[in-house]
Amino acid sequence: FAAVAPAMLTVSLLDAQLARCSSARHLLQIHGQFIASGLLADAFAASRLLLFTSATRLLPLPVHHSFRLLRLVRCPNAFSCNTLLKAALLAGTPHLCLPLYTSLPASPDAYTHPILAAACAARRDVNEGRQVHSHAIKHGFGDDLYLRNGLMHMYSVCGCLWDARRVFDAGPVWDAVSWNTILAAYVHAGDVDQAVGVFARMPQRNATAVSSMVSLFGRRGMVDEARGVFDEAECRDIFTWTAMISCFERNSMFAEALHMFSCMRREMWPVDEALMVSVVSACAQSEVIRNGELCHGLVIRAGLCSLLNIQNVLIHMYSCCLDVVAARRLFDSGDCLDQFSWNSMIAGYLKNGHVENAMTLFNAMPDKDNVSWSTMISGCVQNNQSSDALAVFDNMRAQGVRPDEVTIVSVISACTNLSALEKGKSVHDYVRQNKCYITLVLGTSLIDMYMKCGYLEAAMDVFNIMEEKGAPCWNAVIVGLAMNGLVTKALEMFSEMEASGTAIPNEITFIGVLSACRHAGLVEEGRHFFKLMQHKYRIVPNIRHYGCMVDLLGRAGYVKEAEDLIESMPMLPDVPAWGALLGACWKHGENEVGERVGRKLVNLDPRHDGFHTMLSNIYAKEGMWQSVNDLRDSMKQRHVPKVSGYSAVEMSHS
Repeated sequence: FAAVAPAMLTVSLLDAQLARCSSARHLLQIHGQFIASGLLADAFAASRLLLFTSATRLLPLPVHHSFRLLRLVRCPNAFSCNTLLKAALLAGTPHLCLPLYTSLPASPDAYTHPILAAACAARRDVNEGRQVHSHAIKHGFGDDLYLRNGLMHMYSVCGCLWDARRVFDAGPVWDAVSWNTILAAYVHAGDVDQAVGVFARMPQRNATAVSSMVSLFGRRGMVDEARGVFDEAECRDIFTWTAMISCFERNSMFAEALHMFSCMRREMWPVDEALMVSVVSACAQSEVIRNGELCHGLVIRAGLCSLLNIQNVLIHMYSCCLDVVAARRLFDSGDCLDQFSWNSMIAGYLKNGHVENAMTLFNAMPDKDNVSWSTMISGCVQNNQSSDALAVFDNMRAQGVRPDEVTIVSVISACTNLSALEKGKSVHDYVRQNKCYITLVLGTSLIDMYMKCGYLEAAMDVFNIMEEKGAPCWNAVIVGLAMNGLVTKALEMFSEMEASGTAIPNEITFIGVLSACRHAGLVEEGRHFFKLMQHKYRIVPNIRHYGCMVDLLGRAGYVKEAEDLIESMPMLPDVPAWGALLGACWKHGENEVGERVGRKLVNLDPRHDGFHTMLSNIYAKEGMWQSVNDLRDSMKQRHVPKVSGYSAVEMSHS
């Protein structure tokens, strides 16, 4: 670069030199010439230099350097001081603004206090914000519209809605920013009633206000209200369309989200990052890969494919649509991956059953968060790799990572799958030692684990200490007691559930109740509960309810009634239902019905050795030895194995 000439510096020369400045050394030379030329007395010239130095990247601490420069200016004006305050705010150091303000050599003007209010908002410091408010009133700026808008924003982000509303109500004049600011305050707080009231009073509902209301209704699940506001809007922008599409996507209305996006594109609106994240996410949840691929092409044409959020949602989309190869290709091509990128790719492998690939990527992950550990553990459980899930959990604990509730629930599920009671008890001990709150989900998982491991006392202890008793934990107790043969206790718990008022029996509840009746042969009680679920609770029986009733009636010898019930089912009977009827026929000597049902079952599930065996026994009872031989030959031709029974015993899961 060329050194600054020793000639006297003027404002025009100063601007020219600053425009060519490209190094810290050059900037310091300009400073020297500035001081030597006597421009310190020129407030306008000083403000030009301050504006450059406060925002430059040539200096390590530009704000501090500018503040020292300001102290040298003989008669600084408010513009120079405001420049410095704004620079501190934009540099991410809002905590410097108030100390700088108290030491500024010039009196504030109408623009000073709004900058300070923005700094307080950035810090979420309402106490300093109140001080700024008081100073503004003291200097005569209390009625300034620009200031009041800034104060409303500051109070709202600090959670002081009453103060924000007080500032709004005190204003004699409001502009569009004022209305949008107070509306945004209620939207941010999720206060639907107040937001609706403000929106209704707005003299002009611009696109910003419409977007805010659509977003609020979307977060609250009020899709019809959001659509109503959108349809009635006189003006829309890309943010309005994005809010409506996001509303549909958030509320699992993925087809509607994609249809709205198509309508938007027909009106030739451009796309941006936020919009495409919502649209691709809708494609992911709907699992229609063709739509996702079309959106991917649009992202490329729009020049958005290098954005991290776009890359992440595309990885997630391809993983959900079972194209893990495409997801990995995007992952490998990413320039700047974050934890979400790694977690999405790991989740994609797990969803597609590639546990080894997921584990390899997980082990290579440079910085794991709780989501990473939880994803890996729950994925192993879902892929029937519960032992691996416990190994990952032990590794997590060894590295000093504190598991969250989601992780603990997954580990308990792994213990349940493995009947690893001792390991499950140690996890429960961890919950107690860390004074973790027993939520409905966590409590239900513990109850289910203890019930399936036969430790009923511990299961009931967990149930009794739970503060929140919803239907899931009642169901776990009822089903668990029935499964362990405590039929009377299971039915008593059902009566307690009805009387408690804390939960309403649902489909799962009656599966437990009917299972209890089935185990104890309580036919009349089973008939009563089967009618009760339909008439009192308006529950339509599903295939499992019918299966329980068929098994109950068949075991008790009511084979004809069981067969009639199967024939009356509104859905196609499944193999377990027919199997229960076949077992009843074999037990009670109903060979004619049994032969008919057995042939049907052998055709439905030709690899099931038990059905072949029961049908063979029925043929043998009838002396139909040729049929017995034909059936055995058929088993050999179909390679139906005779599976031996086995038991599993937990040795050690420490």
